[in-house]
Amino acid sequence: MDTTEDKWLAQRRQMVEEHLRARGIADSKLLSAFMAVPRERFLPASYLNEAYCDHPLPIGHGQTISQPLVVALMIRELRPEPHHRVLDVGAGSGYQTAILARMVSHVYAVERIDELTERAIDTLAGTGADNVTVITADGTLGLPEEAPFDGIICGAAGPDGPQSWLSQLAEGGRIVLPVGGRDEQMLIVIQRTGDTFTRREVCRVRFVKLIGQAGWRDPQ
Repeated sequence: MDTTEDKWLAQRRQMVEEHLRARGIADSKLLSAFMAVPRERFLPASYLNEAYCDHPLPIGHGQTISQPLVVALMIRELRPEPHHRVLDVGAGSGYQTAILARMVSHVYAVERIDELTERAIDTLAGTGADNVTVITADGTLGLPEEAPFDGIICGAAGPDGPQSWLSQLAEGGRIVLPVGGRDEQMLIVIQRTGDTFTRREVCRVRFVKLIGQAGWRDPQ
């Protein structure tokens, strides 16, 4: 008889095959990371039956865990390498942090809501992610004491990319974030080459607001 863990694994495999691979996510390392991370552990108990559906879900405090396909698209655009150090802004539940931790040397995750930070720390520890640092701070200011970063990724939408992130980005590094208004945004990639920053649009998305000194001031 199948165990609960077997059932979760089967749902995870179905998600990877139907929602990711079948929709253009081909990177084997990225797909393996999604297979290795139990999304159900990052959700409130009331949403467990939707753990592997391809849509965002509430995690409390007006925040969400992002749609798996969007997480995959963003990480694919970040182009993480095993030696990279990555800043994950708006860590929320820690799910995206956990995926990244399987692919890079270290992830610095910043979350503005302390209760979510503490919950993410506990959940990440329970999944064996030991190459992560999770703190409560204003992510719109980056994390200058740990810069430079090979990649900066953001799970919330700001009016534009914070200027502080540009100075904290390593040569050849990338920033992936949604920018735009309340109802719809554009996922963009900013890449650094020397002192030049190029910008490319990827696709339209919908995210919660990026709140902070260099983001939106109003959480509503």
